Amino acid sequence: MSRISLTEFSEILDAELPIAAMLGIRTEEIQGGHALLRMPYRPDLTRPGGTISGPAMMALADVAMYAVVLSLVGRVELAVTTNLSINFLRKPPSHDILAESHVLKEGKRLVVAEVELFSARQDGTRDLVAHVTGTYSVPPHAVTAG
Repeated sequence: MSRISLTEFSEILDAELPIAAMLGIRTEEIQGGHALLRMPYRPDLTRPGGTISGPAMMALADVAMYAVVLSLVGRVELAVTTNLSINFLRKPPSHDILAESHVLKEGKRLVVAEVELFSARQDGTRDLVAHVTGTYSVPPHAVTAG
């Protein structure tokens, strides 16, 4: 069970994280410890060679980790990224990018999460294009597990 609703998370993005709107990031699903977000393909997000830019994919992954962390701790907007590592696995074609995130470990002050970034083809198939791990720092009163 999620401690934040899809609507509440979308409100936080709209009010506090304007880069999500600039990139067109939408949250499709949020559950306790799991989130699915989408960044629609746009030509202005590409870099030379026609691939989606790394900074755009990193931003999507970070927002997906934020979603999954808040799914555990609720509306704690002061949760912040302390580490983010991305491995680009293949050039994403000109399709939307999906970010599927889940929690690896929830500790007293830190939450470690993983994000898989997929290129979402029109026929519904997905190609893994990047793997991301990250750590979020959460204010001590917000963490629920040890």
